[in-house]
Amino acid sequence: MNVSVDPNSGFCFGVVFAIRVAEEELEKSGKLYCLGDIVHNNREVERLSSKGLTIINHEELKLIKNSKVLIRAHGEPPETYKIALENNLELIDASCPVVLKLQNRIRLGFEEMQQNNGQIVIYGKEGHAEVNGLVGQTLSKAIIVNCENDLDKIDYLKPVRFFSQTTQPIMGFKKLIKGIEKKYELAGNNKPDFIPYNTICSQVSHKEPRLKKFASEHDVILFVSGKKSSNGLFLYEVCRSINPRTYFISVKDDIKKEWFADEYSVGVCGATSTPMWLMEEIAETVRSF
Repeated sequence: MNVSVDPNSGFCFGVVFAIRVAEEELEKSGKLYCLGDIVHNNREVERLSSKGLTIINHEELKLIKNSKVLIRAHGEPPETYKIALENNLELIDASCPVVLKLQNRIRLGFEEMQQNNGQIVIYGKEGHAEVNGLVGQTLSKAIIVNCENDLDKIDYLKPVRFFSQTTQPIMGFKKLIKGIEKKYELAGNNKPDFIPYNTICSQVSHKEPRLKKFASEHDVILFVSGKKSSNGLFLYEVCRSINPRTYFISVKDDIKKEWFADEYSVGVCGATSTPMWLMEEIAETVRSF
């Protein structure tokens, strides 16, 4: 049985940076708070927790004082920085530079729309950590859309600046652009002030075609991801659309021997939140069969 790991899978540079920053701090002090899971992968969170990383939520943040707190790659809204000042917290900011750039663009877009009675619309998953940080740049006034049914939230007699969460699928973004343009037409607004900005991370948008190619090259695909990763759930469906013998797993105990036979070629791949060491562990488990 030939088992190979996709070299293009694994952590994006934003997650790599956040984990490196956490490890460096833990080596020095042995203790560090992290606001939310540092990455949507339980095994990696467990590994760092064993080194002294403590995951907290936003309510717990309000109760902590005089401590160091890591801001993960997803970024945070302005309110988090305000709490840090009030509680004398030292924030170790590991926000992804792509996310920080997007936050700034949305903040500037919001200032423009405030002056022109317009709207900021964000393609993303409501409640997602990154989206919360983006919406925070607009005094929580941004409109979040995730599918065509959500487009009815928009007022098509007003200007729109349209952005995307960095990890959303490019085809979904393009589909919603067409949907918004159609809604403007139906509203009788033939000269809409509508500007879409493709703010999807290039590492994410390039991953989809690469995964499709990888999935087509193997008889069985094991897609490794945490169940809380929206990026993982999307990329799993990408693989399954090409290879129906694609299985979603989070740990090696999820593997079933009946998925394989000696003649099969097995490919192991994962999300941007999946560590390479975990995919290698999965591959070694299959090889042991």
